[in-house]
Amino acid sequence: MEKINSLKTNNTYSNFTDEELVAEIVLTKNTGLFSVLYDRYSKTVYNKCLSFVKDDNEAQDLTQDIFLKLFIKLPTFNGKSKFFTWLYSFTYNFCVNYVTRDVHKKIEKQSISIDERDNLLIEIDDYSLFQLRVDNLQKALEMIAPEDKMLLLLKYQDAISIKELSKVLDIGESAVKMRLKRAKARIIKKYNEIL
Repeated sequence: MEKINSLKTNNTYSNFTDEELVAEIVLTKNTGLFSVLYDRYSKTVYNKCLSFVKDDNEAQDLTQDIFLKLFIKLPTFNGKSKFFTWLYSFTYNFCVNYVTRDVHKKIEKQSISIDERDNLLIEIDDYSLFQLRVDNLQKALEMIAPEDKMLLLLKYQDAISIKELSKVLDIGESAVKMRLKRAKARIIKKYNEIL
């Protein structure tokens, strides 16, 4: 009987928008409703996790961890951006933290000083970025800091606007543009090192 009620609940809410569903989950703490959200986005979250860890089992574990934490963090969704954008940011941040936790010292060794970083602010337009060979671009993505990778993937793979990134990252639009410019410079530099 409980399973039948759960199916009725899921069918009732399956036509809700993400934002309506989140509001109802936050209000009721209903795990059955959360399963609707899980069904909508588990594959997307899994694919993002897999792009970070390159291992099926590890990506599945990360996906489960993300959704467990997401259930607890749903009340912090403030609706300033679309839920999909917020979830992507949540997933990226979780994966970045996961990846950098074990390689923190390696990242410190690869980091550059502020003076060196400012010298990297060469002009790079989006067209130049799209002209890079995909296989070398993937290698270069693995060589840059996870924060830069996250930003570039959100902007160019997931087509998140500057305005949306500003809301998700809680920084000004000009700061987002500067971070994108620096991330593009870093990936071009790594790409050229591969050639």
